[in-house]
Amino acid sequence: VFFTCINQENFSFNLAFGDLDENGIFNDLIVSNNHDAEKVLATVARAVISFTNLYPKAIIYAEGSTPSRTRRYQMGINKFWKEIVLDFYVYGLIDKDFEPFRSGKNYLGFAVKRKVSNFI
Repeated sequence: VFFTCINQENFSFNLAFGDLDENGIFNDLIVSNNHDAEKVLATVARAVISFTNLYPKAIIYAEGSTPSRTRRYQMGINKFWKEIVLDFYVYGLIDKDFEPFRSGKNYLGFAVKRKVSNFI
């Protein structure tokens, strides 16, 4: 899992994840067919939680390397929506605009921002 700063002004980061190929090069297009997609997405979710614990004002952007992967991520968001919205604002990308995430709508990508409590 990699977080790369894409905009310092609004503290936004691109999230990328994948495997290392036989040459040790990061590859987000590789198909491992391990049947562990849920486990992978849970690991990515934990990485986002850890990252935003350290950087609570960060905006994290993610999209699939293919349309089917983006759809898979959307299905994961839908599946764990009740847990996600407790701690994060979630937005979906349509064309070039973000809107609050809505179930049943297809998005090109997703952005999340930690809900920051004033009571620390």
